[in-house]
Amino acid sequence: MEILGSTFDDSVFEEARNRVSAALPAYEPKLCEPLWFCDDGNFEDPLEEQKTLKFRGDLAYRRKQYQVALDEYVSCLSLVPAGNTSVKRDVLEGIARCCCHLGKKEEALNACEKLRTEVSNTCHLTCILQLELSVHEHYRDLTNSISSLQQLCCLHPYHPWHWLNLAMSFQRLLESHRGPDRSSAEEEHDKQQGTSNILRLKTVMCLIRTRLLIEILRIQQFSFVLENSQRTLQDIEEALNVLQPTEKMLQTVSEVMAEDLNPEKMREENQDGESLSGLYIKDFDERWWNKLHIKLQEETPGLSMHRPLEETYE
Repeated sequence: MEILGSTFDDSVFEEARNRVSAALPAYEPKLCEPLWFCDDGNFEDPLEEQKTLKFRGDLAYRRKQYQVALDEYVSCLSLVPAGNTSVKRDVLEGIARCCCHLGKKEEALNACEKLRTEVSNTCHLTCILQLELSVHEHYRDLTNSISSLQQLCCLHPYHPWHWLNLAMSFQRLLESHRGPDRSSAEEEHDKQQGTSNILRLKTVMCLIRTRLLIEILRIQQFSFVLENSQRTLQDIEEALNVLQPTEKMLQTVSEVMAEDLNPEKMREENQDGESLSGLYIKDFDERWWNKLHIKLQEETPGLSMHRPLEETYE
């Protein structure tokens, strides 16, 4: 008894044996000489011209010929099709970096702003924020560097190195405000003291957050990665010793900064590559600083940022 569909027609196999296979064309890869794109020539294909200009810009940038690279990138950008967003982003980033090296800060930031119009997911936004950060750091603009780092911390709240960089930036800003002149007007002195106290507390806050994150992540680390984390923890302890926060303050800061540090939740809220449509990212102050400041005031009624924190929070 034959099962329906269990038999085959022998002619099917005979036809396959007798079938003459068509000859495949020989594959001939395109061979390019080194630095082929440096040769001058007339381009009939706009795509070929776009590639050539892009490669020339990359080579000039590598050679630190930033003006030459900028000219090539600008010419290339005009040839990039509207739908080719990956190449457009690459060229705009090259323009931003060239302008940064050439002392054209506003042009560099304008290129970053154009990149923002093309952003579609969190990875793209991260790259733009890091590019903006590199521009601000190149010009030693601490205020805007801190703004970019705060946005990175909001976008990636469980990334310890963003928090560490933010802590170091707050510390550098604190050092520039440290030691207000006592001979100045009392109102101005109080204002400077209040600014220094806020910066000091924000530095402590970011150092504690970094320490908490590293302590969670190092359970899964090995080799040089673990060694780097341990060195960083030692550096954090030394930085905290310099700032000299009270034990009570350390306890309060640790409690507030650890509220959302649940390993399961951290895995669920991983936003790498997530689309920006419908994504809500809380403001840095709203998510952390305001909460900590309110907590400190509740525990220490009458807390004033115009007086040294070690006197008002003991």
